[in-house]
Amino acid sequence: MLTIHTADEGGAVAVEGSRIAGTGTLPELQQRFPGARVRSWPGVLGPARIHEGPLPAAPSPRERIHAVLKTGATAVMAEHVDSPELRSAAQRNDVLILAAPRPTALADLGRADLAVFDESGSCIATVCAGRLVHRRR
Repeated sequence: MLTIHTADEGGAVAVEGSRIAGTGTLPELQQRFPGARVRSWPGVLGPARIHEGPLPAAPSPRERIHAVLKTGATAVMAEHVDSPELRSAAQRNDVLILAAPRPTALADLGRADLAVFDESGSCIATVCAGRLVHRRR
């Protein structure tokens, strides 16, 4: 199902499957993709982050990966994925494991990794490879 994510600042991203179908304003994307579901978020919408430091401590590898997703990150550095269980948890959740940091961007046909942040920089929602994996209630 095609979903348009939009936030207070006016930007919007259309997501289909694991890819970005388009970027622009909400009216532009609604015209391009009539009938698409719209998710409106308070805050600022942008590309998901890369978690560059050690992963947060948690009781299980799955919970460590979820803690990363809650920060608005959808990628981790390979040097901090130090066990087969942690690597497996990252892969099961479509979290990228990177050898080196890289620029992040929202681009047509790119992987749908985006996040919404409030005015304090706290993550409100994270979309990883097109799936909503975290939302603050």
